[in-house]
Amino acid sequence: VQVKSENRKTIWNTEEVSEGSEFDDTWDPREQPEYEMLFKQCVGTEDVFFGMSRKDPSTACCEDIVIKIKLPETKYADITLNIQDKVLDLRTPKKKLLLHLPYRVDSKNGKARFLSEEETLEVTLRVSREFDFINFA
Repeated sequence: VQVKSENRKTIWNTEEVSEGSEFDDTWDPREQPEYEMLFKQCVGTEDVFFGMSRKDPSTACCEDIVIKIKLPETKYADITLNIQDKVLDLRTPKKKLLLHLPYRVDSKNGKARFLSEEETLEVTLRVSREFDFINFA
């Protein structure tokens, strides 16, 4: 089976390249920081006790992704954070983190806060699913 490419000079199709691969830098010697990915869900009594909504405890029903990144010996001013629809890219002078997210997020309306006592950056991103307005109505 032959696959016709749009341009004969291209060596791969755009569908073959994963989103966020432009951020990959294999030659960068900085180490990856420790991080923890949590899923957050808003539930009320109708969900917990009565089971009246369609929500369940799975990550498919979560509204937010919370990523806690440990950044020891880092100042807030040294952090560069770039968030795309499915990629989180964090750079500091000593550490770098390229994280492919499990769900598409709203990259324009995320929140980040640096907890200096714990030396942790906490990033909260709203999950953006196509049919959430139907599933969780």
